[in-house]
Amino acid sequence: MAEIVFGFGTSHSPLLSTPPDKWHLRVEADKKNPSLEYRGKSYVYDQLVELRKDEKLDHQSSLPIRTERHTACQHSIEQLGTKLEQMDPDILIIIGNDQREVFNENNTPAISMLYGDTVDHMSISPERIAKMPPGIGIAAQGTSAAEDTTYPIDSEFSSHVISSLMAENFDIHAMKSLPDGPKGPRGMSHAYGFIYRRLMQMPIPAIHVCLNTFYPPNQPSAARCVALGEAIGRAVAAYPKDYRVAVCGSGGLTHFVIDEEFDKGVIEGLINLDMDILSALPEDYLRSGTSEIKNWITTAAILKGSGLKINMQDYIPCYRSEAGTGNAMGFMTWE
Repeated sequence: MAEIVFGFGTSHSPLLSTPPDKWHLRVEADKKNPSLEYRGKSYVYDQLVELRKDEKLDHQSSLPIRTERHTACQHSIEQLGTKLEQMDPDILIIIGNDQREVFNENNTPAISMLYGDTVDHMSISPERIAKMPPGIGIAAQGTSAAEDTTYPIDSEFSSHVISSLMAENFDIHAMKSLPDGPKGPRGMSHAYGFIYRRLMQMPIPAIHVCLNTFYPPNQPSAARCVALGEAIGRAVAAYPKDYRVAVCGSGGLTHFVIDEEFDKGVIEGLINLDMDILSALPEDYLRSGTSEIKNWITTAAILKGSGLKINMQDYIPCYRSEAGTGNAMGFMTWE
């Protein structure tokens, strides 16, 4: 029977692939953003500067602090990659999301899975990078492939999980391959690309589970993500082959506005695999980039019955502005 032997979560923020002296390049976009989500409400940049003035975020976002925290993040990423290589699983289940890289407004499934034999990881041409908004081109190189690459998907295991979820009343959008864009194949979303580019030393046959965390009106709730993860865990346990399975949650934690207090509660639920805490997280807080916490929630629910315990837990809030914009980075392992 298949057995879950390793679990991990990682942020995949563009800041992780951007030198700290270039983080300010995205602040102009923050200032133009009409809807910066923070604690269930939407703000503009100047409102957040005033609201959070007592937190001294100008210091938190200073270059020395940015440099220190960027270095700490790189160390955590290196540790995750080393541990994944050491565990050498037969299968890696990746829980991620899409940000209009694969799906569009006319096709946004709540829960989707690949069940073909392969998935493409595409490179980005220098010409395309040059046309990207400030800060995006630098970061994109950390999640895209150095050159177009095809990776294995375990079709049989994926099909088993899809069938098992359908039997438990989850309606899964099943894809033999990712849909092409207007100019041809687009390849995997950056939530997955980060795992392949930054953590995976050698190709691992994978199962891709994609959640619509970002876009109304059909985002799965936190409670639904718990139920989904528990069902995936049962599907893994019922698989007849003796596979050693690893599970990864990609994304989060709070962003594009950091909320350390909220993250503290999330981390408590993750460390203890406490489904009561995780399923009760307020939906109006799980908006924008912070919604990617649902990838971690699903991962934690898969791990709940595995007997694994928290081993590594790094939390590194990476502020890029006095308004509190940036990304709170999380790195965890369960072993």
